[in-house]
Amino acid sequence: MEDLTLVVMAAGMGSRFGGLKQITPVDDYGNFIIDYSVFDAIQAGFNHVVFVIKEENFLDFKNTIGKRIENKIKVDYAFQKLEDAPIKKEVIKKREKPWGTVQAILASRPYVKGNFAVINADDYYGRDSYKRIVDFFKEGKDANSYVSVLFPFCETEINKDAVKRGVCNFKDDLITSIVECSIKEEKNGVIATPLDGTNPFPIKKDALVSMNIFGFNNNFYNILNNFFNDYFKQSEDAILNGECLLPDCLEEYINKNIIKVYNRPTNGKWLGMTYKEDLDYVRCELNKMILDGYYKKGLW
Repeated sequence: MEDLTLVVMAAGMGSRFGGLKQITPVDDYGNFIIDYSVFDAIQAGFNHVVFVIKEENFLDFKNTIGKRIENKIKVDYAFQKLEDAPIKKEVIKKREKPWGTVQAILASRPYVKGNFAVINADDYYGRDSYKRIVDFFKEGKDANSYVSVLFPFCETEINKDAVKRGVCNFKDDLITSIVECSIKEEKNGVIATPLDGTNPFPIKKDALVSMNIFGFNNNFYNILNNFFNDYFKQSEDAILNGECLLPDCLEEYINKNIIKVYNRPTNGKWLGMTYKEDLDYVRCELNKMILDGYYKKGLW
């Protein structure tokens, strides 16, 4: 069987949430959001999962979700380490956290042999998202063609607070740019404020945004590696205060006409946890789906 891997980025510190939200129960049966992501991915045809985590959290993951799913799907663990970077040790010592999502995905490289999807551990994307990625792989695009599953912004709002989303521009079904923004619904509409300091701009309430769910072929690791090495050619101040982010990598290589990223939108449900206050809403929505029979009780 062809290897089809789900790469779960779960090494975030969870500082705004106030704990290790990746393994926080979100239903009455002790499951995490990751459980639902892996369950839905299996239904769509994935047969391998790689959890990218901090090494010190290995046993927490293995003894919880790992035990629940290891007889359902092949499981590997990759460690995102601060010191795994092409830079002098004395510079690394000045930074506290790893270098961002590009480094996280690169950590999975030794375990991934074929096509793969990338997701955040603390986001629920719904079964349709994984099906759209699998269907894209079946289209047989060229080696430098990838896919992003996008959501209408209005389906990703949390309590009307400002949220970080990737605002996309398009040409037909190709994404031409991804601008990381803080987005908030104001009295005069929805305003997106780019994180790079450029001017805010309005977007439609149903504008499609990136929630960090992508599908790639194995060739993409070479592009990630090149982008990661280039990140460390900046000034020391830029290196220490920034992050090497996947959307930035994609936008740079889109602009260079080296890659294509296709849009495959979904109207499926998205759920996420940024703050502890979000947990009650997520639990309520997932328990509704259990009561409706979309998920069985206990999941596994």
